[in-house]
Amino acid sequence: MAQPKKQSSPRKTGLRRSHLRLKLARAVNAKSPVKVTTTKRETGKKK
Repeated sequence: MAQPKKQSSPRKTGLRRSHLRLKLARAVNAKSPVKVTTTKRETGKKK
C-alpha cells in the first residue's frame, strides 16, 4: 500500500494520515489471505 500524504507542514502532529492507512491495512489483514504490512512490531522487523 502506498504511504499517505502529509499535509503542508510536517512538524505539526496530527496531520500525518498514517493512522488511516493503518486502519485500512488491519481491515485488509482481517479478511484477505494476502497480508499487508502495518507496523514494525506487528509485522515483524524486515531485514
